[in-house]
Amino acid sequence: MPIRFSVPDHFYTSNEDAWWSAVDKALKGAARDRLTSYTDDGLPIEPLYQNRTDLPARALRGQAGSWTITQRIDLPEIAAANAQILEDLDGGASGVDLVVDANGSGAGRGVQIRTADDFARLYADVLPDLIETRIDGGSHTLGLIQEFLGYLKASHIDPTFVRLTAAYDSNSAKEGSAADIAILQSLVEESVACGSPVRLLTADGQVWHNSGASDAQELALVLASSVAHLRTLEKAGVEPEGWAERISITLVADADQFGAISKARAIRKLWASVLAGAGVKQDTADLHMVTSRRMLTQRDPWVNLLRNTVASFAAGVGGADSVCVLPHTEAIGLPDAFARRLARNTQSMLLEESSLAKVMDPSAGSGAIEARTDQLCAAAWAFFQEIESAGGLLAARQSGLVDTKIAETKAKIEKDIARRKRPITGVSEFPNLGEKPVDVLAAANNDDSWRYAEPFEALRAAADAHEQATGQAPGIFLATLGPLAQFTARATWLASAFAAGGLKASEAAVYGSIDEMAAAFKESGAALACIVSSDTVYENEAEAAAKALSDGGAKHIYLAGKPGDKEAAYRSAGVGTFVFAGCDILELLRDAHGLLGLPSASAEQELEGQA
Repeated sequence: MPIRFSVPDHFYTSNEDAWWSAVDKALKGAARDRLTSYTDDGLPIEPLYQNRTDLPARALRGQAGSWTITQRIDLPEIAAANAQILEDLDGGASGVDLVVDANGSGAGRGVQIRTADDFARLYADVLPDLIETRIDGGSHTLGLIQEFLGYLKASHIDPTFVRLTAAYDSNSAKEGSAADIAILQSLVEESVACGSPVRLLTADGQVWHNSGASDAQELALVLASSVAHLRTLEKAGVEPEGWAERISITLVADADQFGAISKARAIRKLWASVLAGAGVKQDTADLHMVTSRRMLTQRDPWVNLLRNTVASFAAGVGGADSVCVLPHTEAIGLPDAFARRLARNTQSMLLEESSLAKVMDPSAGSGAIEARTDQLCAAAWAFFQEIESAGGLLAARQSGLVDTKIAETKAKIEKDIARRKRPITGVSEFPNLGEKPVDVLAAANNDDSWRYAEPFEALRAAADAHEQATGQAPGIFLATLGPLAQFTARATWLASAFAAGGLKASEAAVYGSIDEMAAAFKESGAALACIVSSDTVYENEAEAAAKALSDGGAKHIYLAGKPGDKEAAYRSAGVGTFVFAGCDILELLRDAHGLLGLPSASAEQELEGQA
C-alpha cells in the first residue's frame, strides 16, 4: 500500500517576509548581517536570494554534449606513459594532458619526449583523432607541438580532426615572458597549411590559484594573459578573425561549489567583453578546468575524493569544455592506477549516471549563482583594468602589483586556516592519528605550489618523527573536571584540535577529586596538560587544578575556553594558554611542539619517510 504524505499549506505559500520573520526569532535580536558571509575577494554572500527569471540559460560549452574527461600523463618513461594512456582511455577518459619533461631532468614528473618519433612511441595503439591532446612542456611547448604535427604527418593522420592544445602559459611562468614569435609564426603557417585547428596559446589560471589568488584575481590574470596572447598573435601576423580560435583558457575548480560554477560562467562573459573591445568576431571560449591542487591534502587523502567530486561537479555545471580531476593522492606523489581510476570515474559518474551534461546551463536563474557571477565579473574586470593600466601582465608582474595582491589574499586565507575558520577536514578538523599511508608509484613531489594543509602536515610529520625516534607519540593530558556532561563537548573538540598537530590527547575521564586527577597526570608521563570542563566548574575548581598540575611537574598548562574576567586569576594559578574556537590553533600547536622539543619536519620530509 503506497504511503501518502501531506504537505503543509505554508510550504507553498511562505514568502520572503515570513522567512525573515522566522530568522529574526532565531537571531533573538542580533543583526541580520550576521548571516552574511564573504568570499576571499570580499564579495558578500547573502543568506537568501530571489530566483532570476529575467535571465535566460546560456549555451556555455562550444558544442552540445559531454565535456572531455582529461587525464594527466606524467610518468617519465615513454613505454610506461603509453600504457598509462591506453589504460586511461580504455577506462573512460576522452582526452590526455601530457606533462612533458623535455629536458629529461629525471625529476620524477613528466614524460621524457622530444621528437616526432617519441610521440609515435608514446601514442602507439592510440587514435589521436578520437581524443583531445593537451601538451604542457614548459618553454618547450611550441616546439613539441611542431613535433606532434610531424608525428601526425608521418603517421598519415589527418590533423584536421585532431583536437590539439598547447597547454603552457608563458605569461604565468616564474620568469614571465611572451611566446617566441618566430616559432609561433612558423606554427601558424604550418597549422594553416595542414588544416590543424591547434590552439597555440593558453591563458592558465593554475599558477595564480596555487600561489594564493582569489577567484576574481585568477579571472583577471587569466584575462590579462589572454589579452597578451592576442597581442602576440597580432605580432605574429595572424589575422584578427583567427585570434580567438588559437587561444585556450584554463581555470581551477575547487570545493567552493558555487564559487567554481560562477567562475566558469564569468570567464565566458569576460572573454566576450575582451573580444568585443578588440573589435574581433565573437568566439566561444575554449574552457578547460582542473581541480584545485592547493585544496588537496597528504593526510587523510580519502577526503580529497569528496573535494574532487564537488569541484568536478562545479566545473561541469559551469560549462567547462574539458575537465581534469587530479587524483586524490596527487599531493603525496605519482598516483597509481587505482587513484587514476577513481579520478576518471568521478567524472564518468557525473556524466553517465547523473546526466549532468544533458542540461544546458543548469544553474541559470539561481539568484545566488547569478549574483556571484556578476560580482566576479565586476571584481575581475576592475583588477584586469588595473593590470592593463600598469602596462599589461608582464609589466604588472615586474612592478610587484600582481605578487602583492596575491600575497594579501594568501595571508588572509592562511589566517583563517590557522584559526580553523576555514577548516580542513582530516587535517585541521577530525584528524586521524592512526591513518595508514596510501600507495603511490613514487613519492615525487616537485611542485612548489602552496597547499592549505601544509602547516598542519609539517607538525604531523614532526610528531611522527618524534614517535619513530622515541617509540612514544607526543601527547597531552586532559585534566577533566566535574561530571561527564560538563566536559565531554570541550574534551572532544580539544582532542581534535591537538591531534591536528600530531599530539595525542589522553582519554577523558571522570575523577573523584582534583588530587585523583593530579595523580593520573603524573602517571601519564605527559609534559603538557589542559584543564577541561564548563565555565561553571571552572569557577570553583580551575585554580586549584592548575596549581595541582603545576606542582605535579606540568611544563605548560592550557585551559579550554575563554577566561573572561578570571584570566588574571587563572594565569596566577599557572595557566599559560587558553584554547578556544577562533584562537590561532596553528601557533598554539607550534608552541606546544617547541615545549616538547619536537624536531622540525616538513611535509616533504614526510613524503621521504613514506617512500
